[in-house]
Amino acid sequence: MRTRLGDTQSEFAARYHIPFRTIQNWEAGVRKPPAYMLDLLGDRIQADLANRRTAALPQYDPRKEDLPKRSDFVGAISWLKAVQERIGEPFVFALDEALMCQGNFGGRSDEFIVWGYGSDAAARFNGVVLLGERVGPYNVMEKNGLRYTDFNRTIADALANESILDMQGITEALSRYYYKHGDSFTGVFVVPEYQDKFAELANAAVDYYAT
Repeated sequence: MRTRLGDTQSEFAARYHIPFRTIQNWEAGVRKPPAYMLDLLGDRIQADLANRRTAALPQYDPRKEDLPKRSDFVGAISWLKAVQERIGEPFVFALDEALMCQGNFGGRSDEFIVWGYGSDAAARFNGVVLLGERVGPYNVMEKNGLRYTDFNRTIADALANESILDMQGITEALSRYYYKHGDSFTGVFVVPEYQDKFAELANAAVDYYAT
């Protein structure tokens, strides 16, 4: 299961909060994980692997319902609350919208795209881009009545969708993180498949406020 994610043993242990020695013992055959643990890990890994990439950004479709306009609201949080209320079902904000929930990005006055995790029913609205039906609860935070991906999952989703994503919000948020944490990215976890992309993004983030 670990190799499907491309994680090292230490990365897999950190991702799912399992002692590193336990992972070693499982893989060496010294101990066997209980069946319920395998089922739980299987569900979580499937959630992490499923649908984190999207092919293209949606265009306006007059047949779909409209969400509240960002320009009609003073703050990002008030807009996101209105969006959540309009969607009217469980929804986890992702990418730029997650950064807004975290307070790491103010958004743009002309926002149209709303990234998130939810059922296919949410796609009946213009601008909604679903990264998947669900995301593991350990990667979800809640504040101001809004549910959103944590910083590490937000970074992972950004790197997975970099080819179609405006990276300004991610770069700005990562830059703030770097300077807030004493010129360090300590605490940011990136799986091996995205290490090279993250290195480029990190360099851009360091330069963001310096230039």
